[in-house]
Amino acid sequence: MSKDFTLHKYEEFLRAALNQGYQLVSYENYLLNDFDKVLILRHDVDKKPQNSLKTAQLQYQLGVTGTYYFRAVPESFDERIIKQIVALGHEIGYHYEDLTICKGDAKKAILHFEKWLDKLRTFYPVKTVCMHGSPMSKFDNRLLWDKYDYKKYDIIAEPYFDINFDEVFYITDTGRRWDGNKVSVRDKVVSKFKLNFHASDELINAFNKGEMPHKIMQNIHPQRWSNNKQEWMKELVIQRIKNTIKKAIFVKK
Repeated sequence: MSKDFTLHKYEEFLRAALNQGYQLVSYENYLLNDFDKVLILRHDVDKKPQNSLKTAQLQYQLGVTGTYYFRAVPESFDERIIKQIVALGHEIGYHYEDLTICKGDAKKAILHFEKWLDKLRTFYPVKTVCMHGSPMSKFDNRLLWDKYDYKKYDIIAEPYFDINFDEVFYITDTGRRWDGNKVSVRDKVVSKFKLNFHASDELINAFNKGEMPHKIMQNIHPQRWSNNKQEWMKELVIQRIKNTIKKAIFVKK
C-alpha cells in the first residue's frame, strides 16, 4: 500500500473508478454528454503547476481527461505547462479570484476577469470557470456574479452555481484530507449525500465495493500529490499549519 497523497495513490483511486465502469471526464465533457456512471476530474492549480502536468500525464496514460483551472498569479499561470496540458487533451479553465485581487472593487474585478479569460483563451477555448476560495481573503469571489453574468462571456458553467450537488457527489482534498469541511472556508457544498471519507484508501475501498454514487465530481489540488519524499513531507507540514490557522480564525465551532 502506498502513502496517501502520492501519485501512486492517485493512480489507485483513478483505476478503482475505471474498474467499476465510471467514465472519467472533464467538466466540459460532462456538461455536453449524458453518462450513466461518471467521475468528473477537476483540478485547482493553486500553485506548483508542474505537479498538475504530472497528474495530466498520468490521466493521459490511462486514457482519460480532466479539467485544470489556472489562477492569474505567477505561482499558477505557467504558459509552458498550460500548453502541455492542453496538448494532452485536457480542458483548461479560469480559477478566478478577481474580487480578491481587486480588493472588492467589482468594476475593476470584471475587467481583470476579462483580461485573464482572454489570456487563457489563447491556449484553449475556455467554456467553464471556477472560483478560487481565497481562504485568507474577506472577499468571496463568487459575489462578482451578483453584478455580472459569466454566461455573457460564452462561459457555459461554473461548478458552484451549475451543478446540483444533490445529484452529483462532491469530494475535495481541501485540507489534504477528504473530510476537510472543518478546515475549509469556501470549498464546500450543500448536499443530501451523507457519505464521509478521510483517507484515499477509504474512497478506493468504497469504489471497489460498488458503494459510490453514480455521479461524482472530484476536486484535487495537484500541489498536494507527489512521489518525491521531501516535497510530500513539506506539503504535509505546511498543510497541517494552514488547517490549524483556518480552523482557529475562520471556521465556526
